[in-house]
Amino acid sequence: MEIIRADKAGFCFGVKRAIEMAAKASKNGDAASLGPLIHNQQVVDYLTGQGIQVIDSIEELQPGAQLIIRSHGIAPAGYESAAHKNIPLIDATCPFVQKAQRLAAEASKSNMLIVVGDRNHPEVQGILGWAGSHSRVVETLEEAQRLSFFSKLAVLAQTTLPRSTFLEIVEELKSHTEQLIIYDTICNATSERQDSAAEVSERADLMIVVGGRHSSNTRKLESICGKKCPTHLIETADELQQIWFADVRKAGLTAGASTPDWIIEEVYKRMSEILENKDNEETMENFEGSLPELYRGALVKGTVVKMTHDEVYVDISWKSEGVIPQGELSAVRGTRPEEVVKLGDEIEVVVLRLENEDGHPVLSKRRANEIKAREVLAKAAETKEEIQAVAVEVVKGGLLVDLGMRGFVPASQIQPDFVADLNQFVGQTLRLRIIEFDEGKKKLVLSQKAILAEEREQEKEKLFATIKEGDVVQGVVRRLTDFGAFIDLGGVDGLLHVSDMAFSRVSNPSDIVNIGDEVEVQIISVDQSKGRISLGLKQLKTNPWDQAGTKYPVGSTVQAKVVRIAVFGAFVQLEDGIDALIHISQLADRRVGKVDEVVKIGDVIEAKIIECKPEEKRISLSIRELIADKQNADAQEDLENQPEIKEVTIGEAVLSADENEQ
Repeated sequence: MEIIRADKAGFCFGVKRAIEMAAKASKNGDAASLGPLIHNQQVVDYLTGQGIQVIDSIEELQPGAQLIIRSHGIAPAGYESAAHKNIPLIDATCPFVQKAQRLAAEASKSNMLIVVGDRNHPEVQGILGWAGSHSRVVETLEEAQRLSFFSKLAVLAQTTLPRSTFLEIVEELKSHTEQLIIYDTICNATSERQDSAAEVSERADLMIVVGGRHSSNTRKLESICGKKCPTHLIETADELQQIWFADVRKAGLTAGASTPDWIIEEVYKRMSEILENKDNEETMENFEGSLPELYRGALVKGTVVKMTHDEVYVDISWKSEGVIPQGELSAVRGTRPEEVVKLGDEIEVVVLRLENEDGHPVLSKRRANEIKAREVLAKAAETKEEIQAVAVEVVKGGLLVDLGMRGFVPASQIQPDFVADLNQFVGQTLRLRIIEFDEGKKKLVLSQKAILAEEREQEKEKLFATIKEGDVVQGVVRRLTDFGAFIDLGGVDGLLHVSDMAFSRVSNPSDIVNIGDEVEVQIISVDQSKGRISLGLKQLKTNPWDQAGTKYPVGSTVQAKVVRIAVFGAFVQLEDGIDALIHISQLADRRVGKVDEVVKIGDVIEAKIIECKPEEKRISLSIRELIADKQNADAQEDLENQPEIKEVTIGEAVLSADENEQ
């Protein structure tokens, strides 16, 4: 049995420098680091014991205390805030990180800067602060492939990034620009550790990687070794499991740049003990010696042999069968045995007690699931990869999911829009990304919104790249407001303003469209910088004013409905988009004091067109002239209907009078 140790492992120059500076600062008075000094919980705990506290913001710093800038660095705003408050600074930023910060600040002045790395890592966030708005993060080759074209690009890397990842993305960026400036900011110590770990994993049957699960460089070591042989990431020697070393002849050992030598030595010593015991066990032939090592916390395999309503019995090849209480079956409360296992299933369990009052070992499947899940979840937290889980329960403020350990999805992280009823998601499979993972506190917070928001952003970029003013597109009405409707065009919402819904006056958008309606609209304007798209519905119709001069000649008579009343007159609608005014002086053939003395909204009136000016979008009507026209027409008709009177001369009239007297 052989243990192969990597030549390059453990503390790098930058980490060792930061710890020494922090220790020196603690001797000069109270001190606190802005975030964990390095990503190793054991070292952070040691420094806490030396009086160095960890704070999340400058506002938490006690008056008079020194502020230690951790090895990952911070953005310029942090320095400015400390200077404004006269806070004494101990800048423990790694020199390699400081170099990346300087290059970022300079390169972003004349180029779009691409930072290749983990967008949630404090080092990357600090670099972005130095680069400003002319920068963006790319984590994967797929993200690089989705980038738009830029005339000039500059690129640099998170200092702990695998060089192969950086070179792969750089090659892709060459097709997205006319000019690419490449800054190699990967730390030499990182490259050396990665190369050494790869070399050892080529020769080993099993690799043990020691370091903080939140450490970027440690997770990358695990990823590199995992491609060569089975690999386990641990933080302390206590996490080693003897079962890992079955059939192992050569075990490799390496450690991240934030792992102190004393932890590495403890792990090496424990590995040596396990391998020595393994050699001894292989020579034992009696039954007792062939039994698996059973101790509290041991991870063992067994077969389900019996089930009751609240317990599961498992054959673990021990003196007696082990028992799993109902509460130790799953991370989900109230889970019944038949929902988790069935007779004959081979499962892994953790030993909680060697014997209960009946002589059975007490086991936990839930904790075995957590052990297996920890590595998977830690890796998922590092890579930001998508994972899926079923929502099993509604709790205060969100949903619970089972991922081997209980995960919490806040209500605000379920989808981009507000969620009123969380119960609709119970039983649904959610697409999730880990946004917070603390193994020690068993804290797992996830977000579906992050994935959906990214996809929406990608759809938005794609849409903005293809649409232009004048295009006619299909969309779905998602939201109504007093001023219009928001139309989903496929990941991007455009605004259909109330003034662009119809040629006529629209009082309420719901008179034209409703939520869920599929509509065809025209792109009026696109403002990519502000992410705004203006839409029109009436633009797809013929402007009624174009034919108004022909349809509504002066002198003709129309019937129309009163739609608005003003002090000076009444407006009537001739058709959609064309309103005409009847001035108060034209409402009747008498003097009118108030408009509503003659007409009311909704009345259908008949009036004469006395003015039509389509170019000014103005038509005037008159009821008074229509009345006058009718009176004149009636008088003319009466005149025309009078009987004909025969003409006589004066002489004839006198003669007729004389005859009557006689």
